[in-house]
Amino acid sequence: MIRLILPPSETKREGGAPGSALDLSQLAFPELTAARAAVVDAAVELAGDAEATVRALKLGPKQADEVARNREIATSPTMPALHRYTGVLYDALDAPSLPEDAWERARRSVLVHSALLGPVGAGDPVPAYRLSHDSRLPGLPLKRHWRADAAAALAALGEPVLDLRSEGYVGLGPLDGVAESAYLRVVAEGPDGRRRALNHFNKQGKGRFVRRLLLDGAEPRGLDELLDWAAGDGVPLERTGERELTLVAEH
Repeated sequence: MIRLILPPSETKREGGAPGSALDLSQLAFPELTAARAAVVDAAVELAGDAEATVRALKLGPKQADEVARNREIATSPTMPALHRYTGVLYDALDAPSLPEDAWERARRSVLVHSALLGPVGAGDPVPAYRLSHDSRLPGLPLKRHWRADAAAALAALGEPVLDLRSEGYVGLGPLDGVAESAYLRVVAEGPDGRRRALNHFNKQGKGRFVRRLLLDGAEPRGLDELLDWAAGDGVPLERTGERELTLVAEH
């Protein structure tokens, strides 16, 4: 089955399952446990210094509560990754409203690439936190820390991958070792047929695309089957390069 890997979002839902807490052994890719523990420890330690955390995470004056979030990463309640993240892409995907069969497909096929935990499964229990691909943890450069281990974990899936991540998160775990993969571009097409890249609607288009695929019940085993599904379902998706697919989004 083709895997879809999403970027995370800066914004997160509060709360989680009562009595729950981060348990690294419950996450997909157990080979990343040691790398995850190192980032969690570094983020929690940094959060002990509020001013240093504000600088490292590039927080604004109204975001002081993000420091407390990171201080409590190891003890705060968790919820499934696709439920935790909010923002344009995740609002369009609207995972909490998916029917059970679509949610099960998401659990089998969707990944989210977290700066804190590396790639995780859609249903993996994660806490609220604040950390981005370009955050600066003292003594732990995130790109150097994650790149090789995350790339190896994704390659070890042995399955095709469609990459919906932003460039910064691609850098935390490139798909060079994945035999069949493609990056998804989202564009708008004007009345004259000219195409242009999108920003806000890029994320919305990705969220809608993933939701449609999950709701449709299709489980393509590779990029060609994904393109066949799109053609049959009226989804404007096409191959535009050896490792690139382009989606023409509505906006």
